[in-house]
Amino acid sequence: MISLTVSARPISRTAHRVAVGALFFLLGLCFATWASRIPSIQQRMGISEAGLGGVLLSIPLGQLLTLPLAGWLVARQGSRKVVLWGVVLYATALLGLGWAENLYQLIPCLVLFGVGGNLTNISVNTQAVGVERLYKHKPIMASFHGLWSLAGFVAAAIGTFMIGHAITPGVHFILIAAFIVTGMLVSAGSTVRQDSGVDPDQPIFVKPDKELLGLGAIAFCALICEGAMFDWSGVYFKKVIQADKDWVGAGYTAFMSTMALGRFGADWLAERLGPRRVIQLCGLLTATGLSIAVTLPTLPTALLGFLLVGFGTSAVVPLVYSAAGRSAHMSAGMALAAVSTIGFFGFLLGPPIIGFVAGATSLRVSFAFIAFMGLCVSAVASRVRV
Repeated sequence: MISLTVSARPISRTAHRVAVGALFFLLGLCFATWASRIPSIQQRMGISEAGLGGVLLSIPLGQLLTLPLAGWLVARQGSRKVVLWGVVLYATALLGLGWAENLYQLIPCLVLFGVGGNLTNISVNTQAVGVERLYKHKPIMASFHGLWSLAGFVAAAIGTFMIGHAITPGVHFILIAAFIVTGMLVSAGSTVRQDSGVDPDQPIFVKPDKELLGLGAIAFCALICEGAMFDWSGVYFKKVIQADKDWVGAGYTAFMSTMALGRFGADWLAERLGPRRVIQLCGLLTATGLSIAVTLPTLPTALLGFLLVGFGTSAVVPLVYSAAGRSAHMSAGMALAAVSTIGFFGFLLGPPIIGFVAGATSLRVSFAFIAFMGLCVSAVASRVRV
């Protein structure tokens, strides 16, 4: 059993920060571990490319089912309980993915994986907001998200090792799940114990105010850009840049590298320039990078462009979440859930929009549309109190 009793021992804000940072890393490790073995599971089950696309929709389905529930649970029970039990659920779903033998077993596990991912997303970000309060609202949210991104690189390296040594996803996922639960138990004692605005009578559905809708609009535009880069970077380098096969993944790697790096520097920048200016700068960097890749479709210029896009997308969502968590009208969990829900639809709709625009025109035109979304991030940020 996970102990959730409140200890009389005082906990320093540094210990809180380390514990919550560890949870971000563990959650990033969990998600990226699954992603690293998708090809192995696809091959083992004989799933076609089209079939895999349909199967992977199970994760956003699970997320969608719990979008309103997550904020309500955090508001009612507190983020600490939700994130600790959510980690257990997430790791358990990962085990199911590794040992599933057919689609009838895999799809329910993917839905559960989406549920666990969304519950932990809202609750761990609420924990991060609580840690920020201990630092008198000094910006530290982006560094937490940087740890999530860093975990992706670690998981990719572990996955490569496991594949190279012919270790099955089942065994691989057992080792990672055990590590995640152990790390959670070690961190649990130093998590933030009391959120602001915890309300046992909080209704499930609460209409967000104008300020939160504006923050949600920023997240929506930013996550359209981010989702498109995750799913279409390789395709763009293959079909438009016509890169050699060894360089097809270079754009995605460049984007992910600077996105992770940018998150570790975003807090420092936000403290000096202010969150609004940083978000505006990020939107301009996204638009500039994509414009370079569209107008100058060569390997060196496209790599430069994708590096800029990574910096551009790095800080927007963490800073928006930080602002939402300080809402004066809703509890941190409900405010984060509202903004996250709006942003989630951007992440979900971005990749298919790219496909539709590319089908009607060209892939370069569709990436120009994503550059326009970067400009929208800057434009909306100028009108919203961040």
